[in-house]
This record gives sequence, C-alpha cells and structure tokens, in this order.
Amino acid sequence: MPVAIPRILVVGLGNLPYPMTRHSVGQVIIDSLASRLGIHMSAERNGILGQGNVTIGETMVSLHLFKSKALMNISGPSIAAAFRRTVSSPSSLIVISDSLSHKVETLHARLGGSANGHNGVKSIISALGGEMNFHRIRVGIGRDETDAATYVMRKLSSHERQFWNDEGLDLILSEIEKVAFKS
Repeated sequence: MPVAIPRILVVGLGNLPYPMTRHSVGQVIIDSLASRLGIHMSAERNGILGQGNVTIGETMVSLHLFKSKALMNISGPSIAAAFRRTVSSPSSLIVISDSLSHKVETLHARLGGSANGHNGVKSIISALGGEMNFHRIRVGIGRDETDAATYVMRKLSSHERQFWNDEGLDLILSEIEKVAFKS
C-alpha cells in the first residue's frame, strides 16, 4: 500500500499592491519558496496559487503555496477558500505573517493561539469559523520610533530580502518540515 504524502498549505500574508514591504514579508517568502522549490505560481480568481510534490529535508510533501489578492486585513475568505480546496485539516495550514514584536530576521513558530492583534490573522480565524489550530510563523520585522502603519509599509532592506531568500528561507523550510513530519 503506498504511503500518503503530507499535504501542506503555506499562506504568505501581505498586500499584493505593496510588494517588498515589511507588511508583505509573508508574500516575499512565498515567492522565495516557489523559486527555490521550483513551484510554478498561477493567478486564479482569489489569489496566486502553486503546488508541487517536493522533498523538504528528508520528507516528501505535497506543498501548496498561496498569496491572496485581497488586502491583508480582509484576506481571510480567500485563504479559507484555498484551504478548503487544498488540505483537509487546520493542522496542515501554515500562515506566515509579519510581526512588529519580534526582532528583524527572526521567526517564531507555533500551533494555534490568538491573532496577537494581527488583523490578517484575525480575518483568517473569522473565515475559518473561529478555528485557531493552524500553524503560524511570525516573521520579525522589528520596530522603530515612527508610526507603526508607516513603518510596516516601508520597503524591506536589501539585506532583509537576501536573508529571506537564503538562511531565513532555510529556517522557514525547517518549520514546514516539522509540520509535514507530524501530518
């Protein structure tokens, strides 16, 4: 009997009209994952979706990548629709979002929990009917003394972009492998 490979949906939060900003770092990471893993991304009605059977570490995974076309704070319905089409369990969903409360170029991964004030995550929880047992990877973007809204809309530095293409992406892949291993 063939062994079923885990199906994982990774969603990168951001705003397509504002690429390469700190607020869109989740979508930057989706693009980096697609490029490194050779997954072709295609536009569909509600977003940009790609799928590939890939090996991450030692684990074969049916990996789905998604970026919503909706602005982040109202992206929940499109992400919930992609979720229902691709995976069968909230524990197979990974959401990558920016975090003002974590240092630049760090990440914090966990299963479940609150939205921590992140409106994009709140939108997903609402669209999934209050289901909160999906994985979150909070990507540190730091903070300065300026207004938070102004800060998050600034472009990522070249160093930050490079980090999320290289060693930062390795950290993300490690977290995806952990989720796949448990699936």
